[in-house]
Amino acid sequence: MQKVKTTKQYWITPPEIYTKLDQEFHFDFDPCPYPYQGFDGTEIEWGKSTYLNPPFRKSDGQNGKGPTAFIRKAIEENKKGKDVAVIINTNTFINMLIEAGAEMRSMGRVKWLDGRTGEPWKSPSCTTLFILKGKNTELLK
Repeated sequence: MQKVKTTKQYWITPPEIYTKLDQEFHFDFDPCPYPYQGFDGTEIEWGKSTYLNPPFRKSDGQNGKGPTAFIRKAIEENKKGKDVAVIINTNTFINMLIEAGAEMRSMGRVKWLDGRTGEPWKSPSCTTLFILKGKNTELLK
């Protein structure tokens, strides 16, 4: 089977979304500009208010860096007191939980147990706990 070479894919934020966010956050930096500006956004200092639309896949990023590398850098820059607005694709069910007001907790890499053997998953994925708290309907009357 021959491996098919893929080309890098760039997805640009629709102007109406960017403009609305810029009005709120007053961006002064973009570590993933299109067209590519010749710098590695994970290796340089970011602005005071950064807009981040990271590559959707590692194969799309410059220098082979995908969303995880940019999210790590965003957290690092935020620890310096900077604002970072990250826009990134998520699954529909994640958005549904966020829109419903769910609280979120990182559970790390859960080693789920095989239902038949009881053996833990050898390559666990990152897991998030979503909590939808019930409202006391008696107080609402």
